[in-house]
Amino acid sequence: MTTDTAPAPTTGSAGPTVAVRHLLAQIGRYTFLCLVLGFFALPLLWLATAPFDDTPTVTASLPRFTLDNFRALLDNPYALSSLLNSVYLAAGTAALVVIFAALAAYALSRVRVPGRDALLYGLLLLSSIVTGTATMVPLFELAFRLNLIDSRLGVILILSGGLLPAAIFILKDFMDSTPTSYEESARVFGASPLQIMRHIVVPLVRPGLATVGVWAVANVWGNFLVPFLLLRGPDKAPAAVIMYTLYTEGGQADLRLLSTFSLLYSLPVALMFVFVSSRYGFRFHGGIKR
Repeated sequence: MTTDTAPAPTTGSAGPTVAVRHLLAQIGRYTFLCLVLGFFALPLLWLATAPFDDTPTVTASLPRFTLDNFRALLDNPYALSSLLNSVYLAAGTAALVVIFAALAAYALSRVRVPGRDALLYGLLLLSSIVTGTATMVPLFELAFRLNLIDSRLGVILILSGGLLPAAIFILKDFMDSTPTSYEESARVFGASPLQIMRHIVVPLVRPGLATVGVWAVANVWGNFLVPFLLLRGPDKAPAAVIMYTLYTEGGQADLRLLSTFSLLYSLPVALMFVFVSSRYGFRFHGGIKR
């Protein structure tokens, strides 16, 4: 009597197959990451090379080095002054937003007001849904009645009002994370609420204040609509508005001036981000260092 025995499974070929599949998956993953990186890096590469090319085009290429583009930009009487105007608007708006948002967030964090959370979420929702474009007509009418047309102060106030709801919402989380025991100890020694805010709360929430400040500056720096509508003279216009003038009458971009001005336009915000990131690291927590 004979019995049939099944052949033993062979596992020798499974190992190389799994290794090949793993290698192909790794190659595909890194290829995809390289394509994504190249997609985002090419515009930055163009921005870094085109200002130094005597005949820049819309494609990124090795430049034929020249500084004539910067000399031509300096001949524009409003180019450099517009960057200074952008600094004025961004710094003024950021200061107002940080100060008033910190005071409001501290009050909402410490005072138990009925409907406090609903108020916060309502303001945040309305500020997100009702955009600046939709409110531009009533804001223009308000600025006209207050004699704030062609005034940097009017632009700063309008931009600050649009950024405050979200800034309050962000800073309230930082305020909630700070311990109240320090404030209670300060009250025992007779400290006023403003003294507590200045000497105790503000040092603990500095990362939050820096975050809101950078966010406010970035929003104002790239804003075009509000200063374009409210500021009449080019001597007060920020860089975002002056950039619009670097086009020919036919609507074609002057790539020599536009690329050079874009490089100068992006440097201040990039340097500010690097400085704040190295100083605070964008650590999204209040509280005390451990």
